[in-house]
Amino acid sequence: MALRSVLVRGLAAGAASCALVGAFSGAPAAAASRAGEDHHYRGVVTADSGLWLHARPDRDSLRIGFLQRGEIVSIRCAVRGDSVRGNPLWYLLTDGTWAWASARYIDNIGPAPRWC
Repeated sequence: MALRSVLVRGLAAGAASCALVGAFSGAPAAAASRAGEDHHYRGVVTADSGLWLHARPDRDSLRIGFLQRGEIVSIRCAVRGDSVRGNPLWYLLTDGTWAWASARYIDNIGPAPRWC
């Protein structure tokens, strides 16, 4: 059998094996990922003077919105970013626009958000 023929058959068999493994092993992970996305985290703004929303999880990024004290927010997930008064966590908010806010000024309502 020619070397080219052996290589082509080997590649085809390898691709088929990967496809089968991916189909079975990825299904539970995909389902778990979708299930996690269905959970909605919420919080309430605690900053006396309100809270700026940012384009990235850092204080120097573009300000793209503002929230008043007491407003309820929907939180997608949490990441580490610039530390604000000792708290390095930032939340990705999903209320109409995707924006970042320092978790220092948001109290969780219910469970803490998952990591992004």
